[in-house]
Amino acid sequence: MRLLIFFSLFFYNQFINAQKITTTEIHEPVDFVNPLMGSDSKPDLSNGNTYPAIALPWGMNFWTPQTGKMGDGWIYTYSADKIRGFKQTHAPSPWMNDYGQFSIMPVTGKPVFNEDERSSWFSHKSETVKPYYYSVYLADYDVTTEITPTERAAFFKFTFPQNDKSYIVVDAFNKGSYIKIIPEENKIIGYSTKNSRGVPSNFKNYFVIQFDVPFEEINTFSDKTLKKEQEVTADHTGAVIGFKTKKGQIVTAKVASSFISFEQAELNLKEIGSNSFETVKEKGREAWNKKLGRIITEGGTKEQNQVFYSCLYRTMLFPRKFFEYDKNGNIVHYSPYNGEVLPGYMFTDTGFWDTFRALFPLLNILEPELNSNIQEGLLNAYQESGWLPEWGSPGLRNVMVGNNSASVVSEAYLKNKEKYKYDIEALYQALIHGANNEGPLNAVGRLGVNYYNKLGYVPYDVSINESAARTLEYAYDDFSIYQLGKALGKPKKEIDLYKKRSLNYKKLFDPETKLMRGKLADGKFMSPFNPFKWGDAFTEGNSWHYTWSVFHDVDGLINLMGGKAKFAAKLDEVFSLEPIFDEAYYKEVIHEIREMQIANMGQYAHGNQPIQHMIYLYPYAVQPWKTQYWVRETMNRMYKPTPDGYCGDEDNGQTSAWYVFSALGFYPVCPTCSEYVIGAPLFKKVTISLENGKQLIINAPKNSDQNKYIEKASLNGVEYNKSFFSHQDLMNGAVIDFEMNNIENKNGKPKTAPFSLSKEK
Repeated sequence: MRLLIFFSLFFYNQFINAQKITTTEIHEPVDFVNPLMGSDSKPDLSNGNTYPAIALPWGMNFWTPQTGKMGDGWIYTYSADKIRGFKQTHAPSPWMNDYGQFSIMPVTGKPVFNEDERSSWFSHKSETVKPYYYSVYLADYDVTTEITPTERAAFFKFTFPQNDKSYIVVDAFNKGSYIKIIPEENKIIGYSTKNSRGVPSNFKNYFVIQFDVPFEEINTFSDKTLKKEQEVTADHTGAVIGFKTKKGQIVTAKVASSFISFEQAELNLKEIGSNSFETVKEKGREAWNKKLGRIITEGGTKEQNQVFYSCLYRTMLFPRKFFEYDKNGNIVHYSPYNGEVLPGYMFTDTGFWDTFRALFPLLNILEPELNSNIQEGLLNAYQESGWLPEWGSPGLRNVMVGNNSASVVSEAYLKNKEKYKYDIEALYQALIHGANNEGPLNAVGRLGVNYYNKLGYVPYDVSINESAARTLEYAYDDFSIYQLGKALGKPKKEIDLYKKRSLNYKKLFDPETKLMRGKLADGKFMSPFNPFKWGDAFTEGNSWHYTWSVFHDVDGLINLMGGKAKFAAKLDEVFSLEPIFDEAYYKEVIHEIREMQIANMGQYAHGNQPIQHMIYLYPYAVQPWKTQYWVRETMNRMYKPTPDGYCGDEDNGQTSAWYVFSALGFYPVCPTCSEYVIGAPLFKKVTISLENGKQLIINAPKNSDQNKYIEKASLNGVEYNKSFFSHQDLMNGAVIDFEMNNIENKNGKPKTAPFSLSKEK
């Protein structure tokens, strides 16, 4: 018994040590990606709320195995044991749900089409999941399904057993659909209108499926009835085609779709053309390696590389391309705003409340040209709807707060200036319009704008929810407009208005509690005040989370708190406080609350966006070693390359972008300040190949689990004493050297703090 225990402990320790062995230089980054990271989630506890997106970077369509019921936002959950189909999806998150979806499922024996009856047992042991390829064995049918995608199409390969009755079910879903079987062409066409709001009345996703075998049996279904008909329109339609198969026989299907027309779907099918399944698969692998390979890490553990590249993969999915190429190669799009087919770019499926913080700053470093196309798409959205989308999926959606398109638009121009040609003047006017008007939805424009512009805040007692959160975000958004207005040479009177409004955060600072607090229309603070109460005056957080939402003027917040020492002590409290909460506003413990409670990091709620930048505020108070400590703690404890790998909703690349930036050693606390506050790097070396042909190299050769503190730094061989890097420092190409140590460096304090508006001359 003792010998058994000894050997068990020996092999366990060997396994653990194996996970810590550092890897050599990575040549195939895609092999480190785990698309299942975050998929072990449910409504009351999110470990990411992701699904395995089988897609190309920013592809128009994703594919995923479907374990949830039709219409369930949780398309795929790792804990499930049955697959209902393989679904084309456009879901940005389970909370936003999906649109234009349809699915394909092989079955044998009987032409079953009901999603429960056709579902098959599967095991993760017989599942292969890569960004560019998916394979699974369907045990009930002895069928292996494989998928490899292009941007607007996908190639399916089914390996059947010997059977006189093998079938493929095409489910166009409910809420209005159409299906037609064209046996002489071995083809099925159809459309799905299923959506979760945010679409015009003429919305359709047209699909074309081309098979390589003739159909021996033809069925369509309408709602619950199977029919021997070739064409049907109903609430819920689908097709079931049958044929005999030999053992190991492969049946393929090429699938493409379009939001424009069947003819356009046929054009999109040419993305596959005459290529074989293996060729499409290899091209997909190459596409991911090209994008992921823009950042090459050295010296990390296998687990660190798995987390890093899995996170980087997530930053390359949204916002998705919502445009297509017509027969002449011109870029066109179906407008999710007015229902017309129009020229130009369109992107969708992102919420700026989440992604302005780190996802878009990452795009401005790695993919500035793509982001310029996104800006063109935003202008098209404004011209087609009259508003910039704050959450688009695919059109305007009524969710979250803020007017954070101001940050996304301003940052893109401030960091690239005239390099890319799009109409920034028109976009500036779109920002001015959104900043001074309420929109057709609460989440468009600025709800409470008349109060905000008159009083300097949105009052707590005027029936506008989450008023303090709105005020704080409007203030930062006004700063972003001020920055853009300056860069465009707008009149001083005009830009000074937004500069003044950007200081409105001071109106909500409570000198008694040293926290942000809702305020009544008469100028008094709301009472009673519980800083641990979630929601109410705040959005998916409490006062301890939102007090730090002064991205553009941290020095001003420091002054309100009584100086750097008191500010740093207040930051410390976030981690030392118990994870207590008041959920009364929501009438239940929402998943974001539970994720904070179980994280064992006090009031720090990394699983949601409002506080994610807070760790990087210590350098403003000249205590950078605390940032270095907490950044590493968060990376080590809150991220794993496993199905439960996130500590809350991943949110369209935002929570992943936090990790990517933090692993590099810096973070964009204020995106429109064009600076990145220094934390501490994770790897011994990182090489970033910039789009402009230059390289950014980050060296930290002594980096380790213990050596997480920066002893000193240099930029291009010159000692560096600032606590931030400028965007231009990075984009010019640079060599950054960090000397790491296992002891906090409290003596080598940076001489220059990051930008704060209060210090602007």
